[in-house]
Amino acid sequence: MSWDESLFRAVNGFAGQASVIDQFFLIVGYLSTFYIPLAFAIIYWIWSNRREALLGGTFLGGVVGLVDFLSGQLKWVVERVRPCRALSNVVMVEPGGCGGLFSFPSSHAMNTATAAAFLHMLYPRSGWVSWPVVALVGFSRVYVGAHYVTDVLGGWVLGGLCGAGMAWLLLQWPWFRDRSVVSRSDLPLGVDTKS
Repeated sequence: MSWDESLFRAVNGFAGQASVIDQFFLIVGYLSTFYIPLAFAIIYWIWSNRREALLGGTFLGGVVGLVDFLSGQLKWVVERVRPCRALSNVVMVEPGGCGGLFSFPSSHAMNTATAAAFLHMLYPRSGWVSWPVVALVGFSRVYVGAHYVTDVLGGWVLGGLCGAGMAWLLLQWPWFRDRSVVSRSDLPLGVDTKS
């Protein structure tokens, strides 16, 4: 048994023990779970800085869409069969079955890491919220039996690089942020902006 299979079985072995926990991780795996909090975040973003929100939101939507497409194509290149199809005695939590045929990289992991890295590059404080969500979604994909741990790790790395790269490119565009305005959080401690 490989270390990846051992890790998968260790995490997936918790599934089926308590239906409340199974339902929690099943709900976390549905990205629609995050629509309402995401809508509030978007409204706040538009309210706090309309230009940044419209430009950043467009770029964020574009990079997540591109990464989602890319993850689907990579699955057909790598052709790694999902653990719920390849292994015996896998505890399946998803009522619809196993999902697609191939598993690497995890699209859930790749998409959430893309969004988290993008937002973290633009707003470093957002990491306190976004990275725990990324970890929770990634763990849920192994827990429900849909992915190996390395599928999730690979998705995190690829998604993180894509999201951070797109945010870096956006920050290089002078029109994205008015660089003549310096916020208090950008200044070193002890510098007074009132004088």
